[in-house]
Amino acid sequence: MNRLRSALVALAMLVIAASPAAARGPGDSEVISVAVTSAPGAAEIMIGIRGGVQVRDFMLTGPDRLVLDVAGATLTANLTLYDGVERAGIRNIRYAQFSPTVVRVVIDLSERKHYTVETSEAGIRVKFGAERSFLSWSSLSPAEMPAPAAAARGRTAGRTPEVVLSGSDVPAQQGVRRISVVWDGASIADVAAGFAAYSGRSVILGAGIDRNMTVTAELKDVPWTEAFQAVLAAQGLSANTMPGGVIRIDSPRALAALDSLEPLETRLVRVNYASVSSLAKNLGGLLTKNRGVVVADSATNGLIITDTRGRIDAVVQFVEGLDQPTPLVSIQAKIILVDREDIQALGVQYDIGAPAVGQGSFFNEVVPRPGGGDPDEKVVDLGGSSLAAVGNSTSTMTDAALRIIATTTFGNYSLTAFLQAVQTVNLADVQAEPLITTLDNTPADLLVGEETPVRVIDAGSVSQGAPVSTVSFKETGIRLTVTPHVTNNRNVMLNLRTERSALQEVAAADLGFIFQKQTATNKLLVDDGETAVIGGLTLTQVTRTRQGIPLLMSIPVIGNIFAFNRTLERRRDLIILVTPRIIESPALAVQGR
Repeated sequence: MNRLRSALVALAMLVIAASPAAARGPGDSEVISVAVTSAPGAAEIMIGIRGGVQVRDFMLTGPDRLVLDVAGATLTANLTLYDGVERAGIRNIRYAQFSPTVVRVVIDLSERKHYTVETSEAGIRVKFGAERSFLSWSSLSPAEMPAPAAAARGRTAGRTPEVVLSGSDVPAQQGVRRISVVWDGASIADVAAGFAAYSGRSVILGAGIDRNMTVTAELKDVPWTEAFQAVLAAQGLSANTMPGGVIRIDSPRALAALDSLEPLETRLVRVNYASVSSLAKNLGGLLTKNRGVVVADSATNGLIITDTRGRIDAVVQFVEGLDQPTPLVSIQAKIILVDREDIQALGVQYDIGAPAVGQGSFFNEVVPRPGGGDPDEKVVDLGGSSLAAVGNSTSTMTDAALRIIATTTFGNYSLTAFLQAVQTVNLADVQAEPLITTLDNTPADLLVGEETPVRVIDAGSVSQGAPVSTVSFKETGIRLTVTPHVTNNRNVMLNLRTERSALQEVAAADLGFIFQKQTATNKLLVDDGETAVIGGLTLTQVTRTRQGIPLLMSIPVIGNIFAFNRTLERRRDLIILVTPRIIESPALAVQGR
C-alpha cells in the first residue's frame, strides 16, 4: 500500500511537471507542491516544480535541519502546512518566499542524516534512509489533484493517496485513525470523496443535496469519524450507515423519512449469560423510534427484536456485546470474636453477740444462736451491758469459691468473722469462616445461625380477659452479604457487610432478651487473593464496686477488711478478614481471557 501511495504521488508530480506551464523560463518557475512518501528502506521528499530552477542545499545544526534554496522560483500561495507528524525523523517542513526569486524549504530533523538531492523534470527529490514505512503526506488539496492522478485514484478500489488528506501514522483510541486537513471552498462531493478515500468506506450523497455546496474548514489531528460528523453538522447534514457498511449523507429529514419507509425485520437472539429482562430495558434507546420493538422471551431465554433492516444488525451486535460470560468470585471472610470476662470479689462479714440466750442479747442474721426461739427473729437487748451487731450483713457471695470463718470470745460475747473470696474468668472465642461464591456484579448473602422466637405483649389490647401477645423471630448468627466487581486490571471491588449476632437472656423478671450484634459495612478494592482487614475493634470495660462499714472501710491499709470489693473487667476483641479470589469460568477460558 505504501508503494502504491508513493507511486501515485510521483505520478501526480510527473503530470504537473509535464503540463504546458513547465515551458516557463528561469524566474517564472513555481514551487507547486511538497510531499513526503515512503519507499522501501528510505524516505523521499518530493518538491514539485513548474519550470527550470537551481537548487542549493546545506545542513544546519542546533537543531538539525536540512535547508533547500530553490533559486528562480516563486511559491504557490495555496499550499497546506505540514501536519506535524514525525515521519522517518522528519519533524516539520517549512517553506516560504525567502527572496523575490528564491523559495526556501526547511526540513526539521530529529537527528543529522545522510541524504541525496536529485533534480529532474518531475521536481526536486531528497532521499535518505528510513527504518520503517509510514503514512505519506502532501501539501496538495483535493481541488488541485490533476486529472491523471484522480483517474489513478479511481483505479485503487476507492482508496486515494494521502496527497488528498494527511493522517497520523499513530492510530487513535479504539483504532480510529486521526486526520489533519484543510478545505477552502471545496465542494461537498470532493469532501465526501476525500473521507471515503481516507477511511476506506463507501460514501454516497443523497439526491436532495446541493452539489454546489462548498466547505471551508481546517482540522488538525482529530479522529476522522469526529471530523466527518463535524463537517456534516456545519452544513446541516447527517450520515447514516446502511446495510453493507455504505454511509449515506443527507438531510436529517430525508434520513428520517428513509427510516420510516425501510422494511422491518424480526430476529430471535438467544441470550446465554445476561438477563433477558434487563437487556430488553437497555435496548429501548437503540431501536428506531416508533418502529423498533423488543420482547423478552423467558421460555427460550432470548430477545425477539423487530427493527429496520439498516438498524437491526447494530442492535443485534450490541446485544452480543452485552451477553458475555462473567468471572466467578469466591469471597472467604474470617470473623474472630474474643469475649473475656474477669470477676474478682473479696469481703469480710462480722457477727458480734452473746453466745447463748439469757446472757444478754443475740443477733442471728449471720450466725443463728443456740438456745431456742424463733431463728428468724432478730432481737437486740440494750439493757445492762449486752451488745449484738452484724458488719457487712447484706454483702454476701452466693458463688464464693473461698469461705473462711474465725471466732474469738471476749468474756460473754463472741466475735465471728467470715472471709469470702471468688475469682471468675469467662472466655468466649468465636471464629467463623464463611465462604461464598457468586458471579461478577451479583449480590450474594450467607447466613449461618438460628431464629429465636420473641413474644411481645401489648398491655393496651385485651382479648378474653388477657393481654394480646405476638411472636416475632429474630435472626442471630454469622451473616455475610457481598457484591463483587472484577475490574479491567484484575482487581476486585467489594461491597461488604459482615454481621455477628448472639442471644443473651436477661433476668426472669424482665421477660426479655438481649441481642448482641457486631457489624461492619464498607467498600474496598483489593488484588486477587489478597487478604484485607475490613474491621477491628477492641472494647475494654472495667467496673469496680466497694461496699463496707462507713469510716472503717476508708482507713488506709486495713480498710479492706471492713469492706466488700468487687472488680468486673470485660474485654471484647473483634477482627474481620476478607480474601477474594477470581475463579475463571469455562466460557472465559475458551475465549482466552
